[in-house]
Amino acid sequence: MNQTPKKILLVEDDVQLHINIKEALTADGFVVEGAFDGVIAQRLLKTNTYDCLLIDLNLPGKNGYEICADFRKTDSHTPILILTAFDSLDDKVKGFEHGADDYLTKPFYIRELILRIQALLKRSVVLETEEEVYSLHGIHMNNTRKKVTRNGENIDLTRREYQVLLMLLKRNGDFVSKKELIKAIWGSATGMHTNTIEVYINFLRNKIDKPFQTENIKTKIGYGYYIGA
Repeated sequence: MNQTPKKILLVEDDVQLHINIKEALTADGFVVEGAFDGVIAQRLLKTNTYDCLLIDLNLPGKNGYEICADFRKTDSHTPILILTAFDSLDDKVKGFEHGADDYLTKPFYIRELILRIQALLKRSVVLETEEEVYSLHGIHMNNTRKKVTRNGENIDLTRREYQVLLMLLKRNGDFVSKKELIKAIWGSATGMHTNTIEVYINFLRNKIDKPFQTENIKTKIGYGYYIGA
């Protein structure tokens, strides 16, 4: 059975190094999405999910420390590997304090980079088995701790709202029908009307989308609901 390729976000403003890393990782079976400055990187992190982040420290727009710190407000498990020319102990400590998991000093061998990524991915799998977490388009749910955040802000949901959002996040962008939601949340024997689901979807939009000026909880007539960009 084929495994889904791991998705990497590469944030590096050195064009040639960026190209070299992307080509090597792609050849090794990774899916690589790139950004050349910190502002674009943050936009990508708010709308997409990744299995590992490779972040240079000295970036235009926002530096690597700022990206790490902001990202860790909503995601505590996705591994971050810092790529930098700074090799002092103070720089490394600062990187770890801002949420980095590992540190690779330039220049480095691409093979070492790949080995570091593989080690971080193995470690993250262990952590994910300890805590059930979901993250999609800036919406982050820790189902173990029953905590929901968006862009670092806590969102208070009722039990039913939480259950609906959990199903949407578990589908990871695929459709969930009204009947599926009713069966999973209220039980198959219930006489609950499908209009009830519309009410709860509206509640979620008012809490998840409206305050952040987004429209990520979507409806496709005839199919159901999904979380999309």
